[in-house]
Amino acid sequence: MSHSEEKHKEKSALTNNDINKEKNADLPSENSEHHKYLIYGVNDSPPIHITIVCALQQGLLSLSTQLIVSLLVAEAVCASDKDIFKARLLSSTLFMSGVTTLAMNIFGIRLPLFQGAMSEYVVPLLLVGSVEGSFCSTLAPVSDVAKVINTSANSTGEDISMDRILWNVRALQGSLMLAGVIHALLGFTGLIGVLLKLVGPLTIVPTMVLLFIFIVKPVLKFVEVNWGIAMSTVFVAVILFLYLANYNMPIPIWTPSAGFRIIRYPLHQILISIILNWLLCGLLTKFGVFPDDPKHPGFNARTDARISIIRDHPWFTFPYPGQYGPIGFSETAFLSCMIATLISVLDSIGDYYACAKVCRVPPPPRHAVNRGLLVEGLCTFLSGTVGCGHATGTYGGNIGAVGVTRVASRQVFIGVGVLYVLFGIFGKFSAMFITIPSPVLGGAIVVMFGIFFGVVLSNLEVTNMSSPRNMAIIGLSIFIGLSVPTWVQQVVTPIHSGNEKADRIIAMLLGNPTLVGTTLACFLDNTVPGSAEDRGMAAWHVSDDDETAELDTERYNEGFEVYDPLLPKRLLSLKLMKVVPFLPYKRLSPKVNDV
Repeated sequence: MSHSEEKHKEKSALTNNDINKEKNADLPSENSEHHKYLIYGVNDSPPIHITIVCALQQGLLSLSTQLIVSLLVAEAVCASDKDIFKARLLSSTLFMSGVTTLAMNIFGIRLPLFQGAMSEYVVPLLLVGSVEGSFCSTLAPVSDVAKVINTSANSTGEDISMDRILWNVRALQGSLMLAGVIHALLGFTGLIGVLLKLVGPLTIVPTMVLLFIFIVKPVLKFVEVNWGIAMSTVFVAVILFLYLANYNMPIPIWTPSAGFRIIRYPLHQILISIILNWLLCGLLTKFGVFPDDPKHPGFNARTDARISIIRDHPWFTFPYPGQYGPIGFSETAFLSCMIATLISVLDSIGDYYACAKVCRVPPPPRHAVNRGLLVEGLCTFLSGTVGCGHATGTYGGNIGAVGVTRVASRQVFIGVGVLYVLFGIFGKFSAMFITIPSPVLGGAIVVMFGIFFGVVLSNLEVTNMSSPRNMAIIGLSIFIGLSVPTWVQQVVTPIHSGNEKADRIIAMLLGNPTLVGTTLACFLDNTVPGSAEDRGMAAWHVSDDDETAELDTERYNEGFEVYDPLLPKRLLSLKLMKVVPFLPYKRLSPKVNDV
């Protein structure tokens, strides 16, 4: 054989190898230890088509909760009958959710997390009216903003009520901004580290359990529209997620180097379930199965139930600070925001650890937790400036979705952040997704929160649950956390101190199940004798030595590098970093010094 023929054969072999690599690049090896539980890890970059599909799925899952919280904020400020205002409020919510998600994944803790409207703010916000009876009827001078919104809404005879609504929103703005500053200071100063010494799995789990119990009521508003469609959405998702977990869906793709081909990829369970049941609702709407009376409970199962939102919503909306006029302040609203902020901090800490567990990475070190809370606080402040009426924080349902799809790539959630910014700016685009039938959204939420509920409970595996001490703390905190608020809601005036406003404030505090249960769990866990191992605190504690220790490849796919901020290594090697709570101190290796 001549030298030229041998060279030609080598070249052909190289070309074939390149094509094979290209074919296999779309899907990581199922046999590799690194991808035993995940298809894509935190630092992995999936192909663009996988990134788009997963980002869309994660975005759709969270959309219904954004809508719920936004509508409940409108209810709290007495704007339930102002559609134009509600649409504007929703655009602000979606925009800030996108901004916060981008900030968290790029600058914050850097785990694949979605940041959205916090449901923890719903309870205290709705109780504001009961504490301050004049909240919805407070009069203020008629503002230019009120005139503009009233003109847009073509309201007649109720113009003065729009100004009362704006006064309420501005009161929430200043209160939320101050709560956001305090939230950010917990991370900036490292004070959250003190809290972490007191808060462990035995405090976090009751908090999350009580929060889930409260979330049941808002979710039921979507599900009870049509139980059949909701359960169909759950059924399809469960079949795909559990029974067909090992089946890879054929996906046609084309690339310049390898041409058209079919690859196998795990099913996008929730997205497929949403699409199939959305189409089913469309067919049932077409054949008149669902009632066409807007007052009928089943009307929102129709695909055209909210079609007017697409027509009436403007093409472009850009939320900006002070869009509702001069920012105000309310002491009662601030108290409710601070209650929600403290609970959301505990919620976020629990979500950080749960996300790390799902992503098969080590527990987050203190600097990463501090940085995450710093970003959340700053974005809560920004949410206050644009008048969202709520903070933004970590969503547990999306962590459950990571476990379902087995795609933990940070790149996917950066895509979700971009998607939500577009939702907030392009009004017609976001309005299209709001037309998804309520029972379809309800079914998707049931699946995701159900999975995440299991993830939350799995935090107890690092505790000694055969210990009578731990069983008593969990049981008492959850039971009393349910009993006291139930009693407060049933009694007209549960507290009689002689001061009517103080009675209402105390009733508001006692009526919050997460606050009652969390306080009791934290108190018992820190006062009843028990070892750090039994309490689960040892497993959650990450020391500086742990960050430099050899990675346990049996437990983790990736190491502490997933938490590294996007800063030059030379900057992180400065001794100043030793005293900066939200940044790590990295020693430069000799090779790096030479560069």
